[in-house]
Formats: sequence, structure tokens, C-alpha cells
Amino acid sequence: MRARRSCLSVPGSSPKFLAKAAGLPADEVFFDLEDSVAPLEKESARGNVIQALKDQEFHAPTKVLRVNGVYTKWCAKDILEVVEAVGEQLDCIMIPKVETVSDVKFVSNMLRMIEENNGLEKKIGIEVQIETAIGLKNIHDIAACDDRIEDLILGPADMSASLGLPTVTAGEAIPGYDNLDHFHYVLTHINVAARANNLQCIGGPYLLIRNLEGFRAAAMRERALGYDGKWALHPDQITILNEVFAPTQDEYDKAEAVLEYYEHVTTVERKGAVMFGKEMIDEASRKMAEQFSARGRAAGMNRIKTVNDFLKTE
Repeated sequence: MRARRSCLSVPGSSPKFLAKAAGLPADEVFFDLEDSVAPLEKESARGNVIQALKDQEFHAPTKVLRVNGVYTKWCAKDILEVVEAVGEQLDCIMIPKVETVSDVKFVSNMLRMIEENNGLEKKIGIEVQIETAIGLKNIHDIAACDDRIEDLILGPADMSASLGLPTVTAGEAIPGYDNLDHFHYVLTHINVAARANNLQCIGGPYLLIRNLEGFRAAAMRERALGYDGKWALHPDQITILNEVFAPTQDEYDKAEAVLEYYEHVTTVERKGAVMFGKEMIDEASRKMAEQFSARGRAAGMNRIKTVNDFLKTE
């Protein structure tokens, strides 16, 4: 599993921002050719991204290209020009505004042909953005349609427009829906489709980039709903995301201890449900522990406590 706690958006039209992004501690950097790039700058932005990947070493372990949507005139050339030039440096292609299975298949088939024709030794993954009512309606078919797909992403601004929500700022609470998250259904629906197909799910941008308290609160809500990470639009947001979407040290230590202890009691003692300190654990506990273990390992965490530390009941 790739760590995707923090996914930094960088406009391909800005060489300055591309250079700065190289040294930032995000888990993922995605080079945007879509909404953050003006129509007259889209073609030159491809060259900027190519040059940045050729000239710079990026701290982020995962590098992604967000192309323009498959319904635009730019998508095919976005994929062809950039992947042919720097495909070995890219991990995934992000497809915005996905609405049907055919949107994903178009990109997947293009990647297959480019990989074969250019002798790429890697298989480039796909990230799917769900941003419209149609995409949300078809999400289960979309999520299951191609083995290149690695994650599903909420696009809150376009989704707000598609659903007719009375807001012009994605991420802000809507008056009349106090103390509730108006995206709760959408976030949960995306998560269900992702988990049913062994995919990650990622929260979209929070546009009030100076409101770090509000940003943290939004990230915490998405973490509580099972999300793996969230977009960052500004470097100041990266540290918050890396903290929010990683297990705490105690959560990680407990998860590893549960997995170790449960393996012992089921294989050596042949028990299915046992006491682990003050709580009972069973197969469901193992499954919960696995997710914390995977996230902690992906984040580079190291275990501190042993099984015996958790078996103490005093």
C-alpha cells in the first residue's frame, strides 16, 4: 500500500511551484494539467512537468500526473507526451471527472500501448476522481473495472456544483445543515466502493488554505470515515495531513502487538478468541489491526512497545 496521507497538488504551469514541490515532505505530488492550469497554458504545462521530472529529484515517493478529462481535447496528448517522455518517473495517472467505465478504459488502454511501444518496465497506475452525480451513481462499476486503479478521490467543488449545493467554497459548512457534514453520504459512498475493491480513498481539497484549524477539522472528519489521506493545496497543510492520517504511536504499537499475539494463539494454542490485556480479541480484531499496521508501515513508523506491554492488566 502506498502512503497517501498527504497528496500535494502542483500546477504544471508554474516552474517555480514545481521546483519548490521537489523538496516538500508530501507522500504524493501530483502535477496538475487540469483545473489549476489556464486553457492557453495547458500545452506548455506538459513541457514544464517533463522538465521538472527530468531535472529534479522529488522527495515524495509517489509521483502522479493529473490529465485533463477524457471529454476534453487535451487528454490524449497529456498522456502521450508526458508518459512517453518521463513514464519511468511516474507512478500513476489521475483522471478527473470520471463518470463511466469507458473513461477509465480509455486511459488504461492508452497507458498499455505506450508502455508496450516504449518498453516501459513498470505498469502505471490510475487514480480516479469522482466529481459528479453521474460518477457517484456509477462508482461501483467504475471502481471494479480495471486493475490499474489504486484509489478513488472526492472532488468536492465539482461535486457541489453537480449536486446543486448552495455553496461557492468547497469544504465550508453549509448554513441550515449545522453540526453535520453535508458530504457525509458522498464520502461514505466513495469509501464503500473503494474498500469493496481493495482501493484507497482520498479526500479532496479544502480551499480556505489559510484556515489551518478548519483544514485539520475537515481532515479529522475524513479520517473518522476511513479515508487514507487528503489533498494539500499549500505546503503548510502537509504536516497536518501527515499527522492526522498516520496512526498514533500507541495505535501502531497495539496493532502490531495484536497481530503478533493473535498469530501465536491461533496457530500454537489453537484458540479463536482470547483476552488481550483487558479486552477480548478475535478474527475481527485482527482485521482492524491489519489496517493500522499497513498504514503505519507505509508511513515509515517503527514499533516501540512489545506484546507484554499490552498484556498487563493493571
